[in-house]
Amino acid sequence: MRRTGRKNGNAVIGVVTAVALCSGAWLLSSGAESHPPPQPSAAQAAQAPATTPGTDPRSDSGPTPLPPSPPDRVRIPAIGVDTPLMGLRLTRQGSLDVPPPERKNLAGWYEAGTTPGERGTAIVAGHVDNKDGPAVFYELGALEKGRTIEVERRDGSVAVFTVHANEVYDAKDFPDEKVYGAASRPELRVITCGGKYSKQTGYQGNVVVFAHLTAVR
Repeated sequence: MRRTGRKNGNAVIGVVTAVALCSGAWLLSSGAESHPPPQPSAAQAAQAPATTPGTDPRSDSGPTPLPPSPPDRVRIPAIGVDTPLMGLRLTRQGSLDVPPPERKNLAGWYEAGTTPGERGTAIVAGHVDNKDGPAVFYELGALEKGRTIEVERRDGSVAVFTVHANEVYDAKDFPDEKVYGAASRPELRVITCGGKYSKQTGYQGNVVVFAHLTAVR
């Protein structure tokens, strides 16, 4: 994860490289460097620069934004993800905390910011792997535009998001404003580690899925 000073909702996200999220311990211990997690292709990138940071310029229409409600579960059918969500806060160092690495099938959401379905940019993050093998978002880089992400909310509603981009960034070139910046409609970012891999330092960047609210159940 990358550092940023952006505001998401009413809280400041300060995100720095998280060794627990990006170490690639499984690749290192198993000798599986020849089978790294999939990475987004150029075809899955956004087609044009956003006119407003954090938005898809092709359409601003969609369902009415939902009132705040914590999310309890996220499903991404196309890559077999169906996982509970825990709340994530900031560490004392100002970085976004991550789910416990031993719970590889657990993801988290930034609970001091926007809730999924609410107007603005909601953040979900999870491990790509741990020392025992692939984790919850190992296949995130393979997610294609047009696929859906479903978020079960505590108020009983399900917010359905449609992917409009899937991109990978080197840590040194991470676009803080594009990923964490304010949005004029309900949007979702799903983040894990990716990019180049180093035996010394782990993954060198992040895979980021960009999605916007298209239905409510």
